[in-house]
Amino acid sequence: MRRKIRVGGIVQGVGFRPFVYNLARELGLSGWVRNDGAGVLIEVQGEDLDAFVRRLKSDAPPLARVDGLSVGGIAEHVGEDAFVIDLSGGGAVMTAIGPDTAVCADCLAEILNPNDRRAGYPFVTCTHCGPRYTITRKLPYDRPNTSMAGFVQCPTCQSEYDDPADRRFHTQPNGCPVCGPQMTMKTSEIVDRIKSGQILAIKGLGGFHLACDASNETAVSALRERKDREEKPFAVMVKNVSAAKALVEMGETEEQLLSGRERPIVLMRKKPKTGLAKGIAPGLKWLGVMLPYTPLHHLIFAEDPDLVVVMTSANPGGEPLVVGNREAEERLGGIADAIAAHNRDIVVRADDSVMRVIDGAPTFIRRARGYVPVSIKLPRPVPPILAVGGYLKNTVCVTRGDEAFLSQHIGDLDTPKGLRFFEETVTHLLDILEVEPELVAHDLHPDFHSTRFAQSLGKPTLPVQHHYAHGAAVMAEAGLEEPVMALCLDGFGLGSGGGAWGGELLRIDRQGFERIGHLAPLKQPGGDLAAREPWRMGSAVLYALGKESEIPIKYKENNGSQMISQVLDKGVNCPETTSCGRLFDAAAGLLGVKPKASFEGQAPMLVEGMVSAPKVLEGGWRIDNGVMSMLPTLAALAESNPQAGAELFHGTLVAALTDWLVWAARQTGLKTVCLNGGCFLNAVLVEGLTQSLREQGLTPLIARQSPPNDGGISLGQAWIAAMRADG
Repeated sequence: MRRKIRVGGIVQGVGFRPFVYNLARELGLSGWVRNDGAGVLIEVQGEDLDAFVRRLKSDAPPLARVDGLSVGGIAEHVGEDAFVIDLSGGGAVMTAIGPDTAVCADCLAEILNPNDRRAGYPFVTCTHCGPRYTITRKLPYDRPNTSMAGFVQCPTCQSEYDDPADRRFHTQPNGCPVCGPQMTMKTSEIVDRIKSGQILAIKGLGGFHLACDASNETAVSALRERKDREEKPFAVMVKNVSAAKALVEMGETEEQLLSGRERPIVLMRKKPKTGLAKGIAPGLKWLGVMLPYTPLHHLIFAEDPDLVVVMTSANPGGEPLVVGNREAEERLGGIADAIAAHNRDIVVRADDSVMRVIDGAPTFIRRARGYVPVSIKLPRPVPPILAVGGYLKNTVCVTRGDEAFLSQHIGDLDTPKGLRFFEETVTHLLDILEVEPELVAHDLHPDFHSTRFAQSLGKPTLPVQHHYAHGAAVMAEAGLEEPVMALCLDGFGLGSGGGAWGGELLRIDRQGFERIGHLAPLKQPGGDLAAREPWRMGSAVLYALGKESEIPIKYKENNGSQMISQVLDKGVNCPETTSCGRLFDAAAGLLGVKPKASFEGQAPMLVEGMVSAPKVLEGGWRIDNGVMSMLPTLAALAESNPQAGAELFHGTLVAALTDWLVWAARQTGLKTVCLNGGCFLNAVLVEGLTQSLREQGLTPLIARQSPPNDGGISLGQAWIAAMRADG
């Protein structure tokens, strides 16, 4: 009997064809295997076909993900006596390319073995590791379709590539010091320059890093000044888990996350004494740490195992990550003392992913390298949709069949280069997936670049309210279409009536949403300025409490404090907001934690870091016809010291939100609640609220495959468009 087998999923660039070849040879089968647009196609004949089919899933290579496997019988027996790997075929693309992964143990052993022909070579890879997505121009995943196309393999490498028994059999990025990519700077020189206090721009997988000695205060300060990054924290790279444990408190889940093949930056609580420069993460209780993931990284730490290196994205002034060599000279020349580049092109920009363990499981802060373009499985096939996200922390999402492909983190759409990166990402994702969208979903805000871009495509569009999209993102992850409640807490989203929303209690179904509650509005004196200067939100609270006379005294150090009561009286540039983000800012302003923030979310992060044991203020909130006010708690904060106030605010907010959701459950008859929005990156809030809701018989769901912040709203937009299209 001869059978035709179709395998779908992440099955290209992960050693799947060599695996199939060797499995068939082991079982004495003949036939062929090839890549094509739909994944991997196999024709096979012989005696033990059932075992062959069973082991295609059970024994698949470590980087493979088999999402579909179909078997059909073929009547005729072909006269062949071997199993071969055939040339790739065409057809409509329905497969996916794998993400970039950390160097495997076998490759690492080679580069550290002085007798190996690849000793010290910073581009070692095999079918089980290395670059994938960031070097791929189109599918199928074959060398001519990658940025390795111009590197002709030497006879030795070619023999590995052609040998089914070799782990580099059909490894597309294969190369060696003779025929592969080359660095412009030796590893020893890179290390010497870092140790001497210099700042280096180092080309990696998805872009350049800016690197310096994390223990050198002068170097760290120079990097901040040159990059115009006042206080936003830097991530650091260390040799191994043991070195990381010297810097941070680490649980089992953090350790697994840190050392996994995706190698994200993991945010963990700092130990009291780290030996790092104070300027690494000033004032914060957490430190972002990552382990080496490229051969070059490992070679750096082989030179000096005790190094702790700042590894921050090379993107001056909040612009997109630098990827090109000439681009690095132009954009990084005023920041880096030297540039360590290589001659393999980066096709796709991809920042390091950033994660944090919340409520016992990994949560994305930024989803990018290592995880993109792994799809998020939907509960059913949907029409081809493009969702273009919002304004801050932008991502885009493309649906194909029952999969949603969330792009890498693009960032804020507030610079010309950022807008170009956004458009290049849309084009590449649609091209590589070969998707022609039937519908384009976008944010409700008419002035976002993403909205205008969607409207320029000449296709049907669907505007989606921001918080509706937040809630729907969690629904998409959970495969839900039935009605749910959604509690969406963030900084800003344009409301249905044009107001500034950000603390929303919604009922969501496939037809739309109902706003069943919201946080009590607060004025934002100075408009958007209030989001960067928490003292202004503190002033708004004092004004609401009738304590406007205290404002010029409490905030005397801040320009404008003498006049702000008059501004609030007249309502000039004082839009109201229901934002929970501004509520956190108000708490920070009242506690005097950070009157003026230097980066988004800084003040709430500082307040969260003060919490050891949350406490509840009885009577600290009011719920009136679905509107929840925290004014009694804020009044208490005005009289509290910072730590006591931070603990009172968090504990009372959890109790208040629980009370609010129990009320909403009675109103709606629903027990499942999707929790989403940037405020749900606060571990104290999430862990307290999810436990409290479970105790009340409710089922809380939080984002795990997409970021809770605006990096996940394109997924929600896509799922809403899919539900609407089929509903």
